[in-house]
Amino acid sequence: MNILETLYENKINFPLLLDRKINIETNKTFLFGPKLSGKTSIIFNYLKDKEDDYLYIDLDDFRYEKEDLVDLQLFIQKNKIKICIIENYTYGFPIPKTDVVILSSIYFIDIDNFSSIKVMPLDFEEYLLFDTKHQNTTNSFNSFLKYGNIPEIIELKDYKKSTRNKELIKLYDSNANTIEILKILIKSSGEIKSPFWLFNMLKKNIKLSKDFFYKTIKEFEKNHTIILCEKFNQPKAVKKIFCFNFALIDLVSHKKNFTNLFSNMIFLELFNQNQPVYYLEYIDFYTPHNNSIVISMPFYSTALISRIMSKLLRYIEEYEINKITIVTISNFDTLYIDTIEAQITPFYEWALGK
Repeated sequence: MNILETLYENKINFPLLLDRKINIETNKTFLFGPKLSGKTSIIFNYLKDKEDDYLYIDLDDFRYEKEDLVDLQLFIQKNKIKICIIENYTYGFPIPKTDVVILSSIYFIDIDNFSSIKVMPLDFEEYLLFDTKHQNTTNSFNSFLKYGNIPEIIELKDYKKSTRNKELIKLYDSNANTIEILKILIKSSGEIKSPFWLFNMLKKNIKLSKDFFYKTIKEFEKNHTIILCEKFNQPKAVKKIFCFNFALIDLVSHKKNFTNLFSNMIFLELFNQNQPVYYLEYIDFYTPHNNSIVISMPFYSTALISRIMSKLLRYIEEYEINKITIVTISNFDTLYIDTIEAQITPFYEWALGK
């Protein structure tokens, strides 16, 4: 029996999976996003209600080579296979012709006639639906904050969760310098730091070429492991750095920076809405599609608000801001900035109602 016959005969024993907000709805679909963001689970959820007439291929499977799949199209035609799944798809691999083709990759690839779906880890609303262990929203929020947003984390025992998050960092590459670059990027999450500055900091500790450093950052940006947030109307300004999984921030430094972690968590909620997100001077996030400002302030302080009040007044007029939200850990309140009602609200309330 050749490899294709083996793959076709050995059907998947689908685990019990909960539905994500994202579903496969077209016959030609391309899923992309960071490792362990949930692409395979979405594919399995799609397949579990189908008949067994599918062929599932993972190009990262060590048990076979791409050369073993050279007769893929002939095999599909011979067996009248209607659904073909190719995970960890790479550019240039022949896309089979059949009724349904679903591809996945950590990178975005623009493929004619395919609808593309960006798959990020769980947002808080999804986490809450998946988290059956905790009995209330506050406990789920505490777990989300501590252990992060990777879907598989929810199923692990608490004492294994931090260890699994540490393993995630090493999953990205076996090259020691690549890991060091990833670590300094994660450590800088929520901060405005230029690649030039980061390179010079790293160069003090490891031998590193500038070309390799910049190429690696581009790779992490392409697969959304790291997301760079632009300053509004200033694309050449230094960007804010964010990580796809905020829980990794505390794993790369003994110095805890809760403010940055909290800001990263808020950014991902905004980013997952698939609308542009920017930062402004002294203002965490600006979303022009709804003329809204979001301020990350885990521990609410009137002194901090007073410090940025002049900026807020300027932006209200300049950008016709109609909504200001100050996201906190647990504070509820309302204040007025000029004529705009600013809501002070806990993260778990904001994330479920935004």
